[in-house]
Parts: sequence; structure tokens; C-alpha cells
Amino acid sequence: MKILVVDDNKTNLILLKKLAGTVSGCTGIGFSSPEEVLSAMPELDFDIGVIDFQMPVYNGVDLLVEIRRFDKYRDKPFVVVTADGDTATRMTALNAGAIDFLTKPVNPMEFQARIRNLVALMEARNQLAAKAEWIKREVAKAVDELREREQEIIYRLTLAATYKDTDTALHTLRVGAYSEAIARAYGLPAEICSDIRIAAPMHDIGKVGIPDAMLLKRYTYVDAEATQVRSYSSVGGHILGQSRSSLLQLAAEIASAHHERWDGQGYPNRLSGEDVPLAGRIVAIADSFDGMTRARPYKEAWSLDRAIQHIKDRAGSQFDPACVEAFVAALPEIRKIMAVTPVGSAGEMAQAG
Repeated sequence: MKILVVDDNKTNLILLKKLAGTVSGCTGIGFSSPEEVLSAMPELDFDIGVIDFQMPVYNGVDLLVEIRRFDKYRDKPFVVVTADGDTATRMTALNAGAIDFLTKPVNPMEFQARIRNLVALMEARNQLAAKAEWIKREVAKAVDELREREQEIIYRLTLAATYKDTDTALHTLRVGAYSEAIARAYGLPAEICSDIRIAAPMHDIGKVGIPDAMLLKRYTYVDAEATQVRSYSSVGGHILGQSRSSLLQLAAEIASAHHERWDGQGYPNRLSGEDVPLAGRIVAIADSFDGMTRARPYKEAWSLDRAIQHIKDRAGSQFDPACVEAFVAALPEIRKIMAVTPVGSAGEMAQAG
């Protein structure tokens, strides 16, 4: 370990450096003035500091206060060397961060004993720090593995849902990608944007609760049928909502809310304004945009300009105006996503996974 020794008396400095070198595994680093020490910081590396109290310009306590302004040195142990046995002086040193004292003239055996004790303290502290860092890495690794499993569960559930309607195979992936781009343009933190991308593809998971004959119907629903089909939002929220996974809870929120409207005329709960969860408001735009810009057996794809204008026109009614602004800002990224994520089949989606 490196022992910092500061003393304006050259004889004392030579002695203390030499004594530091006699402690197993230690090397003394000597400075003859506080100014020299401060000019060497923060590049200066040491493990333990031994500082003389009586020095010109800066005394030992003044120097200790200045050293501890650097975060790098705040946990270093310091010993103050003083000929003054006054309690007030010692209390001032303790308040400045000193943890031990040596009285002049320094007894070599006492010096060695105190330094050995501090070395043992630092070694124990370093071991604890290393163990804490190892635990931190292991926890992070476990969290990453758990998150990977959660993502796989979400993907597999999404894939299962798409087999009931092959036209929507890659729709869910595009909605996730569009939603992330909108969330990023909205100004959300990167981690939340990523979570929305992962969770958004489950927005239609509730369709597993709708009879196939009705779900795949190619003509207009009668009122009773429309009500049943619309119930899938609630079904999706119920399927996912009981999970303790934060990602699945977010997916439940999106599944329940992506057909709500800013003006309160949506379903299933007729929420309005900011009562509609933000993730749901974002996915509502992504879902609508993708639905408009892709062809289905019963309709032609809208042009990009027409779809964009449609969303702009419904800012403040169907859609959150702030989310519409984010959608417009995200259009360059959305265009890139459209170019690399074409409409495909469920089989293509399975291969993509």
C-alpha cells in the first residue's frame, strides 16, 4: 500500500517515509509542503495519509480539509502527527476526518503498529468493496436473465396470438417499433422506450378470447358482434394484469388502453385525456398508423401522406396532441422501420424470432 507522508521538516519526512517502508507491503510517498500535495491531485494515488499538524500556510487540518474535497480521497484514513496534546486540536482534526494521532517525537514501534492496523482496515474494506461489486454484478446478471425470459414470454404469447389472424403477423412487431420511435420523440427515457417496444406487440393479445369466426369475419359487424369484438381490450388486460412482471404489467396497460380516446369516446372504459395511460396513447397512434398503411383482404392500404394527415386531423379528439407531435417528429425513423419491416405472414414472423 502507498502511505502519503507530509511534513515540512525534512528530517522528520525522511524518517516517516523510511518507517512507512518498513511495514510489510507498504511504500512511503513524501511531500515537504501542503502546496506540493495539492498540486499533485487528483492524479496522486495513496491508501493512507500521515500528515504533520504544524506546517506553514496550511496546517495539517487545513490540508486534510482540502484533500477531502476530492471524492477520490474521502474514504482514505488519515493520521495526524502533532506535538500538541490539546483536546481542542485533536477534536478539530477528528472533525476534519482524521481517525488516529501520533505524538511527536514519533515512536517508531508505535508508528509501525498504527500503520499495520490501518493497513488491515484498508484490506478489509477493499475486500468488502470487492465482494459488494461482485454481488452487484451477480444481481445485474440475474436481472438481465430474468428480463430475457420475460421478453421471450412476451414474444411467444404475441406469436401465439397472431396465428388466429395471419394478416397481423408482423403488425405487432411494427407497432412495437413505431411505439418506441414515438416514445423517444416524446422525450421518454431510453429504458422506458425500450420497455414500450417490448410490451406493445401484446396490444392485441386479448383476441385469443374472441371466437375465430367472428375475429376473421371480412364484413361489417352488427352491434352485438362489434361489442363482443371490442371486449378483447379488456380480455388482454385481464390476461396480463395479474402478473408481477413490470413488463407484463405495462403490456396489460397497453392492451387495455390502446383503444381509449383522448376525448373519452373510446373503449373499453371511456377514459379521457391524461387518464389514459401514456403508453396506451402512444400505441394507439402506432396501431392506427400501421392499420391504415397496410393492405387487408377487405381494404386497400392508405398512402403514407393520407395516413399521416388522418392522425394529425384527430389530434385532440382521438389522439393525444402531444403524442401526435411526437409521431410527426418520429416520422423519419418510422419510415426506416417501414422499409425494413414489410407486411408478412405468421410463418415469416416465426422465422424473424
